Amino acid sequence: MTHMDFDALVALLARIFIANGASAGVADILARNCAGAERDGAMSHGLFRMPGYASTLRSGWVDGRAEPVVEDAGASFLRVDAANGFTQPALAAATPDAIDKARATGACVVAIRRSHHFAALWSDVEPFAEAGLVAIAMVDSMAVVVPPGGQRPVYGTNPLAFAAPREAGKIVVFDQAVSLLAHGDVQIAAREGHDLPEGAGVDAAGQPTRDAQAVLDGGALLPFGGHKGAAIAMMIEIMAAALTGGNYSHEVDWSGHPGAQTPCTGQCLILIDPARGGSGAGFAARVEQLVDALRAAGQERMPGDRRFAARAKALRDGVPVSAEMLARLEALLTP
Repeated sequence: MTHMDFDALVALLARIFIANGASAGVADILARNCAGAERDGAMSHGLFRMPGYASTLRSGWVDGRAEPVVEDAGASFLRVDAANGFTQPALAAATPDAIDKARATGACVVAIRRSHHFAALWSDVEPFAEAGLVAIAMVDSMAVVVPPGGQRPVYGTNPLAFAAPREAGKIVVFDQAVSLLAHGDVQIAAREGHDLPEGAGVDAAGQPTRDAQAVLDGGALLPFGGHKGAAIAMMIEIMAAALTGGNYSHEVDWSGHPGAQTPCTGQCLILIDPARGGSGAGFAARVEQLVDALRAAGQERMPGDRRFAARAKALRDGVPVSAEMLARLEALLTP
């Protein structure tokens, strides 16, 4: 195990993206996103994803040089055509206008279509909370979650992320899938031979299983909370696909592009200026009062705290990268 400087890791990943067909601008955004996930201990969305990024770019399924087009759709609404590129560059292109609209009108909806999202969703909302806004993001993905009573997967893992400012420059942030586990966690469990928790998935025959490989080989994940999780999955399909003009999870078809792994769907981001609300004591102070109440009730760790602690440690000591992973990354420099 070695410990890499964060910027050095970003530079390595950017070289990999460029070597596999991404433009320099797209490569930098994706490299910072992926390295950031690894830095923060979100292994299922960190370096583990790099072979998938590379194979997807090589397959021609995604355009690593796409130039997103931001469309003004109203006083509080932006549309973004990601042009079959990655979501993060499309969001980056819309961010300045989105912040301006949210502050001018109190809110802004950003509807991104024809976009590929393969990363953790918390990194999409964190910067907005750091800028003093409340942010909610939703993304649908490829169909790997079976609805209650269903015979085949229709929903994606469909993550939902939320971030809000606290006092003293802190934020509260969470990112959760509608499935009991993220699909990346299932892939890691299969690779390492770990059992899944009870109620996480079914096999190809629709029978409950804890075998991660059985879930991947024609099986499916289950929504958390049964019908309740499935209802949230349905909401995210509607908001991230029907509203944006992107694909539903069950419409993703990459069969003509061997090696493709990123779903081409859509993302909906909602920004709210909390200064427009009714908190006389100030929004951040009110959020802090809730945090204090939770701590007094016995909850020691707030959403996002574990990632922030891992981030501080990695920035101080370096991002831990195994020799095996480093060799795998270096191999991706030669497509």
